[in-house]
Amino acid sequence: MTISMPRSLFVFSVFYGGMVCIAGVLGAKQVALGPLAVEAGIFPFLLLVALSSVVAELHGREIADRLVRYGFIPLATAILLTWLVIQLPTDEGMYEPAKEAFPIVLGQSWRLMAAGIVAYGVSQTLNVAIFSRLAGGMGRWVALRGVVAGALSQIVDTLIFITIAFYGVRPIGQLLAGQMLAKVALSIVLVPLVITALVALGRSLDGKAAK
Repeated sequence: MTISMPRSLFVFSVFYGGMVCIAGVLGAKQVALGPLAVEAGIFPFLLLVALSSVVAELHGREIADRLVRYGFIPLATAILLTWLVIQLPTDEGMYEPAKEAFPIVLGQSWRLMAAGIVAYGVSQTLNVAIFSRLAGGMGRWVALRGVVAGALSQIVDTLIFITIAFYGVRPIGQLLAGQMLAKVALSIVLVPLVITALVALGRSLDGKAAK
């Protein structure tokens, strides 16, 4: 039996799974963007926002929602494999600085892992819902729909992640405000460019496949 799948959906699904996994790794570093400070995981996460929006645009909301749900598979697998590798004994010949750095960079508390999983599911689902709903009145304005959906979903993502990860451990007011400002600013700058490029790429891929 042959199963037909649009070329763009296949490519974007593979890309999406990779970004789900790498977001948690890059999030271990804080980067300074002028006056803004943000964890580096925002870059792959904004690609996730753009990818889910593009899939919704090209293949419909139902398919985009499935993509988000299937994203839990590589996310959970990456977390479990990282935990397993940290538990395994370290080779004595391993580069000495890396011995201490590896568990520090990749090891996460249960609160951080739970925060990441919940924030991912809620914010990505919300992004698809808002992006698709706006199609009714802003159908042609794909980039603008992406900005609105991306910015709102990033605000919710920050609220959920920071609250679950750090509430009761440290003051979270300034942390919330700073992260929201940074993520909204990056959403406005990056998301429309990425969505426009990926929609064009997707249509090109599917057009070539149809020939």
